[in-house]
Amino acid sequence: MRMKVLMLGWEFPPYISGGLGTACYGLTQGLSALGTEITFVLPHSVACAATHNVALINAESSKLKNVTFRSVGVHLYPYANPGGKIVPVGARGCLRSKSAKNIQTKTGKHVSISTPPAIAHYGGDMFSQVHRYAELIGKIADAEDFDVIHAHDWMTYPAAIAAAELTHKPLVVHVHSTEYDRSGQNVNARICHIEWEGMNRADRIIAVSRYTQRICINDYHIDPRKVQVVYNAIQPFSIQSNCAKDENDDKVVLFLGRITMQKGPEYFLFAAKKTLEVLPKVKFIMAGSGDMLHRMVNLAAELGIGQKVHFTGFLQGSDVDRMYRMADLYVMPSVSEPFGIAPLEAISRDVPVMISKQSGVSEVLGHVLKVDFWDIDEMANKMIAVLRYPALHKTLRQNGSSEVKKINWTDSAKGCISVYNSIMGKAS
Repeated sequence: MRMKVLMLGWEFPPYISGGLGTACYGLTQGLSALGTEITFVLPHSVACAATHNVALINAESSKLKNVTFRSVGVHLYPYANPGGKIVPVGARGCLRSKSAKNIQTKTGKHVSISTPPAIAHYGGDMFSQVHRYAELIGKIADAEDFDVIHAHDWMTYPAAIAAAELTHKPLVVHVHSTEYDRSGQNVNARICHIEWEGMNRADRIIAVSRYTQRICINDYHIDPRKVQVVYNAIQPFSIQSNCAKDENDDKVVLFLGRITMQKGPEYFLFAAKKTLEVLPKVKFIMAGSGDMLHRMVNLAAELGIGQKVHFTGFLQGSDVDRMYRMADLYVMPSVSEPFGIAPLEAISRDVPVMISKQSGVSEVLGHVLKVDFWDIDEMANKMIAVLRYPALHKTLRQNGSSEVKKINWTDSAKGCISVYNSIMGKAS
């Protein structure tokens, strides 16, 4: 008998902000391949998503044959600029923009950065949207036939609790990140309470790493017996040849992710400054958008490395692939990273990786460089070593590539199914 899951998620490709949407797609693909039937409820309306997967998933739709999409029709700002227009293009519905603008730094210099539409930006009145989603979820929960509720991150927890109370079905909440990751000690108490209530009311909690598991237990005071770790994974990727480079070309170090406190962008720039003092022929790319973007543009100028740092804005699809092909090293200096899918994407594209020890993905990767996010001297030293010594660069690429091939969404899906089976029949 097939397991039937009512899955609640806030984003899904092509409407994504980062790792959450990617993880939701990967898990549904893995669960679908194992025969699990999923009704995935999105808070926003997507043309034809409820009846025809092809309109939403496009070329990947055949891999999600057991997934049905529903939406509760809440108008959300995250997936479009209120004053702009977003047009999906390309085989996977990627969103692109050729717009750009100049930013004047505090030192008076102008830096050009690309500014694509901020899709999946969590703006507007999020709490009203979350409340509206919770109000409307009952109609779908009452009409669907399912065995378990699976909710991804805090935006869906109120809706998941409502669905569980209405149907008396067991509830699993999936913690991809917490307010402590996103905000450090300056947390939003209201979000923390929603996260605590979701974890407290859940029959089981899936954490994306032991790192996140400890936060659930220590900061949210959750019973350790309820929290099970299921690691994220990555889609198989056929490596394309890197951009052809002359030996005299500048080396490229890539930061790709949200430019927010959580991701540690300032530590990347401080390490870049130290690296350039030893290796002047290096370019640093910061690909992404976020609330610290303008501050990082100013910081690069203040450090005197503005001409060596390129800010691309938000990228997706083929533009992301192009960044990886250009890169000689990918760096993720996160202050607090529950998991971190981007390093897996980099390794799968044959790029050596450096990650912070304060990340969940460090638990599953051995053939990468690891540093404390605050240790900019060690970060710079390792950047220099990878860029200077071809043998080290080659070893990281080859061993990393072999390692990442063993990390797949089917195994992650099996972990979720194990959690479902552990609670079947437990809910009152």
